[in-house]
Amino acid sequence: MTATPNRLIHEASPYLQQHAYNPVDWYPWGPEALERARREDKPIFLSIGYSSCHWCHVMERESFADPAIAAIMNEHYVCIKVDREERPDLDDIYQTICQMVTRSGGWPLSVWLTPDQKPFYVGTYFPPSPRYGRPGFPQVLLALARAWREKRAEVEEVAENWARGIAQSDALLPPSGPVPDRQLIADAARALAARVDRQHGGFGGAPKFPNTPALELLLRCWKATGDQEFLGLVTLTLRKMAEGGIYDQLGGGFHRYSVDARWAVPHFEKMLYDNALLPPVYLAAWQATGEPVFRRIVEETLDYVLREMTHPDGGFYSTTDADSEGEEGKYFVWDPQEIAAVLGPDLGALLCRYYGVTEAGNFEHTGKTVLHMAEPAEALAADLGLPAEEVERRLTEGRRRLLEARQRRVPPFRDEKILTGWNGLMITAMARAGRALRRPEYTEAARRAAEFVLTRLADGGGGLWRRFKDGQVGIPGYLEDYAFLAAGLIDLYEATFDERYLREALRLTGETLRRFYDGAGSFHLTESRAEPLIHRPRDTMDASVPSGTAVAVMNLLRLQPYRRDDRFRQVAEEVFRAHGELMSRAPGGTATLLQALDLYFSGPTEVTLVGDPPEEWLEALGRRYEPNLVLTRIPAPRDDAPIWAGKAAVDGAPTAYVCRNFACSPPATTWDELAHHLGG
Repeated sequence: MTATPNRLIHEASPYLQQHAYNPVDWYPWGPEALERARREDKPIFLSIGYSSCHWCHVMERESFADPAIAAIMNEHYVCIKVDREERPDLDDIYQTICQMVTRSGGWPLSVWLTPDQKPFYVGTYFPPSPRYGRPGFPQVLLALARAWREKRAEVEEVAENWARGIAQSDALLPPSGPVPDRQLIADAARALAARVDRQHGGFGGAPKFPNTPALELLLRCWKATGDQEFLGLVTLTLRKMAEGGIYDQLGGGFHRYSVDARWAVPHFEKMLYDNALLPPVYLAAWQATGEPVFRRIVEETLDYVLREMTHPDGGFYSTTDADSEGEEGKYFVWDPQEIAAVLGPDLGALLCRYYGVTEAGNFEHTGKTVLHMAEPAEALAADLGLPAEEVERRLTEGRRRLLEARQRRVPPFRDEKILTGWNGLMITAMARAGRALRRPEYTEAARRAAEFVLTRLADGGGGLWRRFKDGQVGIPGYLEDYAFLAAGLIDLYEATFDERYLREALRLTGETLRRFYDGAGSFHLTESRAEPLIHRPRDTMDASVPSGTAVAVMNLLRLQPYRRDDRFRQVAEEVFRAHGELMSRAPGGTATLLQALDLYFSGPTEVTLVGDPPEEWLEALGRRYEPNLVLTRIPAPRDDAPIWAGKAAVDGAPTAYVCRNFACSPPATTWDELAHHLGG
């Protein structure tokens, strides 16, 4: 480290600031760095990562903080550091080429570029000397610098070929021909079901990530077909995750992913988006089955977000780190002695059995254990000859005391930037849970976050900024920022019936079309007027967050009943036609778009309320799994939106109408009547 900071000290991103005292002459991405590379005819070393990434920290400590390695970097390259959470466009472009060339990817992403931004070498983590079957970082730096000087034509040929490959990587068919057949959804669900691990749940083997869009698609297909296999695979996965170390057994919330197939040992970073995407799936499973465990996970996760990830004025923070005190997972793992010191020998022994804490441990030969549900409480009660209620009481007390003790440890670093799109995802989670579970504090959290984003991240010209940090905003919004926020506002409207949120969702969806839609079935990640890069990527595939295209299409279909023309539905059809072949070929990466296709074919289930609905109705609606529900209340004064036309209260009483497939039920004035119209 150096006493004098580099340029990154002036950046808002906590990830960039973590590198501000490196001896590397880092630049943020921008005109200054790119112009210097052109002026001096130097290649660019581009490093992309994020603040909670364990291997990003490792490479920073081993290489970027090393004066000798930094000297090589500074002599031969213009060095640029990028926060992938701030610049998903750059990450998408160069991560795509990494996947194409190496068949793998991840972070830190290390890319060598020509001065005109074209890549000619790519990798992820490099150690400071050869190990793990990887070359040493200094050797790579020197070899590529020599190739730039001595084999320039070959380097530039590689760069040109790779740049062409990037441009072709997300090419789509023109939107001609019919919308794909509905059978495509059933075929995709079968293909996804075949990939589920029948023992531990989830898709494939280790490492294992939550794939929320795929789980949601299987739930929809269960609803549409009644096939219990789909429901069983979803509930198996959700239970196993809830029992595993990927779930924070003491504090609630989910870590990023599991390094094993059993969900036992995670990488410990916690991302806002995971903790926004998983609660709606658990909520849907609770609605589908009524099993209390699924509701518990929703509430514990959202309570964690309220407790640890919420700005005092209402927005939600981005991530917490995998590491604390320089060690991965140190904040979260335990040994038997630590537990006994907090709980005493008897209660400590019970918690150790329940959470599988042993002298050997399960975490990287440290003698520490990642807490996981190793023995059911019912089995413990039977073995100990105690009533089940008494064992549950003791476990609850033990959890409380362990959490209090953990909170006295040095916590992982928290990245407090507030991202518009990720906040949109959490607004959805809070609003849906608040409405379904009748938990007003969740609805209020969604409302406060929406007000935060709509006031502090509005750009003054009808658009959105992506990032807020320490009172400063920056980076024009991407497709996901507009689409995810609009989706959150639709959900918040359905939880509050405040028409402001509906109007803003409609306006933002119009802005989404104007700024990102190409008119031929594709949405781009960046606005048409955005900074020119070597490629303008489309946002077509689900990844760590759902596809922005798919969420935008879902918004179009959910909002179509409020429009007097058919424009939103027409755009959705264009997207389906352009993406039909992709959905058929890659259902695992297009599950959100397949859900939108299901909504398109099934049509929304419109429930229109006239007057103030009784609490009984809202509670009962919240217990139903209705994935295509469009819930609305006629405003006063009445608007002329088609969904509200021709509907009136019966004898002044609260009244509900259910409309499907362009036909409406008779008015309902009791819950039994409304339930009958919904299908029982």
